[in-house]
Amino acid sequence: MSTCYLLLGTNLGEKETNLRRAFESISTEIGPVITSSSIYFTSAWGKQDQDDFLNQVLKVETELPVIEVLRLCLTIEKEHGRVRYERWGTRLIDIDVLYFDDQVVNQSNLIIPHPEIQNRRFTLVPLVEIAADLVHPILQKTQSELLEICPDQLEVKAL
Repeated sequence: MSTCYLLLGTNLGEKETNLRRAFESISTEIGPVITSSSIYFTSAWGKQDQDDFLNQVLKVETELPVIEVLRLCLTIEKEHGRVRYERWGTRLIDIDVLYFDDQVVNQSNLIIPHPEIQNRRFTLVPLVEIAADLVHPILQKTQSELLEICPDQLEVKAL
């Protein structure tokens, strides 16, 4: 059994419903959600001229290999109406694989740990809520330590 951390994000439509539906699909298709963070209101990052987001991190247990988890995340996004128009653009649902056990993966279609974790408060704040002492396998810092030095200062607040 493996443990993965997934980041959910949405800034279109019924945002809380989008997160709930993705949560349910992940539980059914990938594995049971062991812990979930609060839902956070977050300012748009990367492309800031768009609606704000709701974000949540899930800790999931799975028997699937990481590449299958990625495939299912992309399938769930598509099933829930995700259309990719532009990088960092608006979305009904986004699911990012943040960590998968302590694996380090560097493939053209998948990088684990997610390469932007340390630069995004909207990822670190919910991660710290549920896994403050989880160590980044490359940077060798806990999520709490990464949050302390995170250069991102955009607003992230629990609903």
